[in-house]
Amino acid sequence: MLKIVFMGTPEFAVPALEAVAKAHEVLHVYTQPDRPVGRGLEVRQSAVKQAALKLGIPVRQPEKLSQPGEFEFLSALKPDLILIVAYGQILRRNVLDLPRLGCVNIHSSLLPRWRGAAPIQWAILGGDSVSGVTTMRLVEKLDAGDILLQKETPISGSDTGGTLHDRLAAIGAELILPTLSGLEDGSLKGRAQDESAVTYASKLTKEMEAIAPASETAQVVDRKIRALNPWPGTSVWVKLTKDGASERLKIKRASLRLDVQGPAGSIFERSGMVAIGCSAGSIELHEVQWDGKKAVDAAAFLNGLKGRGISLPLMLG
Repeated sequence: MLKIVFMGTPEFAVPALEAVAKAHEVLHVYTQPDRPVGRGLEVRQSAVKQAALKLGIPVRQPEKLSQPGEFEFLSALKPDLILIVAYGQILRRNVLDLPRLGCVNIHSSLLPRWRGAAPIQWAILGGDSVSGVTTMRLVEKLDAGDILLQKETPISGSDTGGTLHDRLAAIGAELILPTLSGLEDGSLKGRAQDESAVTYASKLTKEMEAIAPASETAQVVDRKIRALNPWPGTSVWVKLTKDGASERLKIKRASLRLDVQGPAGSIFERSGMVAIGCSAGSIELHEVQWDGKKAVDAAAFLNGLKGRGISLPLMLG
């Protein structure tokens, strides 16, 4: 049984924490400080903190690990290994060198593909047919440490950022236990990454929400709708009047229709289907939401337009 310090923050890290806590001694959990979130700026605990408290594991939440006294506290714990899963802080060399078995990270991609902040979403955006999880040694360079173990999962045409996130979180929990066992008995040595195959997954931004069906193919738009669900989501501006007044329509659920072609950059109706025409192919709308309103299915969306005296097709932009 290893003595482990666990460092993580979001929901993605919780399954790994729960799995490790059953098999090893988790000395302490480090997570980001409680933050105000949402419109009401309610101060909330991280998902990892909530899980740690349920497990009865002590929690520490420094703003920075480099603060005075933090390294001394961590060093006094004498961990065999530090496990990092989306912690949100950079570890300095003194921390990386502290545990006798080093620092291990669970990364939600098949490294060296998609190093960086948002590998789950970029795997879908990039049109990848497969994603997966990598356990790796942590080094000072971003996601560049030796690969320990990997496990793949196919990306389906219905996968969203949310569904792939949940599946990869579960895979991470499965993969970390044989990783720890292999490090403990010395059978797992790791292998260097192929630097020529590196790609980077930049951080998601709110600005990525806007899609451009008039100039993008349906395949590209479909990937964006799925990858950016649940955050930041995707939306279009719909011109509702001849003078150009527009309202924002959020796309909650949709599907790719390469067999249907409508006017590019418009919302149109065909054979009972409501769709967005793209530069090639279309996107069938299943659930949408006007700003400030409840999400509705396609039929209710049409009825709402008719109630306002508006008919399809409608131009976007």
